[in-house]
Amino acid sequence: MVNLLWIDASARPHASDTMPHGSHTRRLTRRFVERWRGHNPQDEIVYRDVGQNPPAPVTGAWIHAAFTKPEQRELWMHDVLRESDLLVDELIRADLIVAGVPMYNFGIPAQFKAYIDNIVRVGRTFGFDRARAGEPYWPMLTEQHKTLVILSARGDYGYEPHDRIAAMNHVEPHIRTAFGYIGITDIESVAVEYDEFADERLRASIAAAEAAVDGLVDRLIARRYRSAA
Repeated sequence: MVNLLWIDASARPHASDTMPHGSHTRRLTRRFVERWRGHNPQDEIVYRDVGQNPPAPVTGAWIHAAFTKPEQRELWMHDVLRESDLLVDELIRADLIVAGVPMYNFGIPAQFKAYIDNIVRVGRTFGFDRARAGEPYWPMLTEQHKTLVILSARGDYGYEPHDRIAAMNHVEPHIRTAFGYIGITDIESVAVEYDEFADERLRASIAAAEAAVDGLVDRLIARRYRSAA
């Protein structure tokens, strides 16, 4: 059985196929999860909407608490880290993470940045030891072989690698770096483009993205069965 963690980060509360000016990323994540559930109804699905309910941003108190050894933490430190602990626990339990992350001003939404800051945790998702020979940092989730699927949407077009404005895309590269740092390196991505054009090019991009999501689900399921055989 697979534990699937479904994350939506769009500030728009509705999907674009149910509401005018709705979220394309919510549309894609729901499509992915519904298709996955159709093949694997027994799998556990955990939903986290950071777009509508963003995690608290990191504070000085949070940093103090996180970098204090667990056995030395005071009661207030456990309180400060409570939400982060919940998010980390969800991530650690997940085998497959499906994240809908739109592009806002060339990068990830602030809500998803807050999520990343809460789950990149010393002693929980990455290790740090000043006395360690060589590199003092190391990822802690590598051996869990998790898969991350990034489903994005962009107002302009040409953000894919080697396209016209690929260098301006700081969504997938940012997410790949942060999740790779904690040991999640099996990463897939699909994106809708042309949102600001609102014409046939957008409709074609949505159709292509939906087809890519369907194909990705089928490919991941086939890979799952091969590994279980």
